[in-house]
Amino acid sequence: MPDEWANTEWADTGSGLDLHLELDPGTGRRAALEHALRDAIRDGRLTPGARLPATRRLAVELGLARNTVAAAYDQLVAEGYLAARRGAGTRVAALTGPRPAAPAPGGPATAPHHDLRPGSPHPTAFPTADWLRSTRRALTSPAWAHHCTDPRGRVELRRALADYLGRTRGVHADPAHIVVTTGCAQGLSLLAGVLDGPVAMEDPGLAFHREVVRRAGREVVPLPVDRDGAHSPPDVAAAVVTPAHQFPTGVTLHPARRHALVAWARATGALLVEDDYDGEYRYDRQPVGAVQGTAPDHVVYAGSASKTLGPAVRLGWLVLPPRLVDPVADAKRHADHRTGALDQLTLADLITGHGYDRHVRASRLRYRRRRDLLLQILRGHTAHGVSAGLHALVHHPDEDAATTAAAERGLVFGRLGEHRHRPDPDAPQGLVVGYGTPAEHAYRPALRALARVLADR
Repeated sequence: MPDEWANTEWADTGSGLDLHLELDPGTGRRAALEHALRDAIRDGRLTPGARLPATRRLAVELGLARNTVAAAYDQLVAEGYLAARRGAGTRVAALTGPRPAAPAPGGPATAPHHDLRPGSPHPTAFPTADWLRSTRRALTSPAWAHHCTDPRGRVELRRALADYLGRTRGVHADPAHIVVTTGCAQGLSLLAGVLDGPVAMEDPGLAFHREVVRRAGREVVPLPVDRDGAHSPPDVAAAVVTPAHQFPTGVTLHPARRHALVAWARATGALLVEDDYDGEYRYDRQPVGAVQGTAPDHVVYAGSASKTLGPAVRLGWLVLPPRLVDPVADAKRHADHRTGALDQLTLADLITGHGYDRHVRASRLRYRRRRDLLLQILRGHTAHGVSAGLHALVHHPDEDAATTAAAERGLVFGRLGEHRHRPDPDAPQGLVVGYGTPAEHAYRPALRALARVLADR
């Protein structure tokens, strides 16, 4: 056995996981090891299925007798923390009930049993094989290793995006007018940094995006949203809207409102920022083209790969009016210099080889089926905004009561009220239900738990 086990990285398969264990010298050696392993399992540093090192190897690493390590393993097997099988080694057992996890900002302190929070695609739907093929092709080209001096991003990706956005979303995109970002949040931050004046943002709308704009030094003004989408803005430097599928109400911007917003931008010289949230996913209606295509000199088109590929792929884009290209590119240069070249070239290859199109089409079918199951199980409860996107708005008279009832069932979802600019007890309440995240086997039970919560009101 190699002596350098502690300096190698274990995987969930193979010989085990590299894990820092601190043994309390105030207790016996066996008890100290049992306690350290229990803590590592409870706080999630050792995850279900993780394979532990052989007793001989761990004994050498920790300076313990092999029998001591074996006895500690046996005790934790008896307690249900570990599972041992001949020929398969010792692994962390799948504990029943929710496992403690680090709290996410604004989220629960423990991992939910049923997760219907909005904002994420299915984690296992990533096109791994296509991404690997595109990565290999990017690596075989010497271009990926060249120093990228253009803060707008790799020209290969900007060309691919210009073609893709033009044919699928009706965007007028010149590669020279595209700036590659790490996502829509960075795009909003860059834009806010080059604007001079307040920014109108939808109310209700994504709270995190509002905070991004505020931290960039801009005042945020509420832009009311109703069943027809966003209203015309007041006297501001820019307005940020989500025309294709508004978050969180799910409405599509009415054609009259689209015309009014473009007319406002042209008349005032202000900027209209189009966040194409969920633009790729539509089910019961024809695609709605981007507003940017009707006024490319007055509209910024913002998109990202977070809903199609996943939030771990930190790639987004801004299609800019010519006058904003240099200021935004300069802001990008000073923000983080540039976005990673290899991922840009990989995505460019995925798009030009049409693997991205295939993935989006397959995802659209997958999420439509999930949407249909949601409507079937919630029969009798009205779900709004379900003609597109990855979430639905279900009206409920008491968000607090619904959240409490859901917590008793290990269920979490979003709340309409948390997306308003300021608390309003008289405003309609509702549950924002995401149907992208749960695994296939967990999706139907999660919806049934939601149906029980709704039946209790």
